[in-house]
Amino acid sequence: MAKNKPYHKHLSGSSYLVTTYEERRAGFVALALEKNRRATPFIEQARSLKAAASQAKTPADLLNIESIQPALLTASGVSDKAMKYLLPQDKIEAVHGLIAKYLEPAGPAFVEELVFRFLLTRGDALGGSMRNVGGVMGERKLTRATLANLALAKIPYQWLHSDSKEWITGKDDDADIELYLTALSWSNKGKHRTMIYNRTIPFIGKNIDLCLLNCSPQELNTAFADPSNYIALGELKGGIDPAGADEHWKTARTSLARIRKAFSDNGRSPNIFFVGAAIENSMAEEIWHQLEDGTLSNAANLTNADQVASLCGWLCGL
Repeated sequence: MAKNKPYHKHLSGSSYLVTTYEERRAGFVALALEKNRRATPFIEQARSLKAAASQAKTPADLLNIESIQPALLTASGVSDKAMKYLLPQDKIEAVHGLIAKYLEPAGPAFVEELVFRFLLTRGDALGGSMRNVGGVMGERKLTRATLANLALAKIPYQWLHSDSKEWITGKDDDADIELYLTALSWSNKGKHRTMIYNRTIPFIGKNIDLCLLNCSPQELNTAFADPSNYIALGELKGGIDPAGADEHWKTARTSLARIRKAFSDNGRSPNIFFVGAAIENSMAEEIWHQLEDGTLSNAANLTNADQVASLCGWLCGL
């Protein structure tokens, strides 16, 4: 077969898609570092809580320290989300239960017990936020590689801020914008392109990891409803654990099939691609087969910087 398809620039066979031991190890280290980064605010809160609570002579005295009342509620096992649904009397009951059942039995070590239980609840919150951290880190990698391709080609761009919901003009020194970017838009040779993450497509009814549309930022909100505006759609699986690789691919494969059918029903066939961090041998062979028969337009292993750069360069050129 002629080597003229976009994925041939970075793949020569299924084995090129397989995650190596070194890449897997680096992925686990990256996840550990990200977890530590996200845990830092909780650790600092715990230190401040210990300093403030140390003013109390007895567990009951904690009720008189106004600044730590929310922390007492957290230590009682109530999450930030649950707090919104509790009445004032429910919150008081939860804190009194904490003091009676755990802090008073701890004796002189009641402050340490308080801090421990505060971190226990915060740890649960951190664990929840970490479940999709692989996907978030994957989005950042794709974003940075796309920005690099645009910068090399001197193509100006705008990006959508996750907090302000405003489109911001890109600059040469846009360090760390991938932490806040949810969409990216550029114009090249008279073509408007907007790439957006995690959006539910109206005529599919499901969330799609990444979409590239033929529209400007101003047209984005209305462009979603028209199948003819879609240039490419892809699934991103950033989890690095090989134990979940097959399950991630099954989920992605189902989603990609759903995408193809929805567009086929509308007489369209946009580019379909897959990017994954944990890719095992059998999974790689299936992906390669789909590439060769045209089911997939492109694919890359997220842990391989060269493959990611090549795929993002392809996206920028569509």
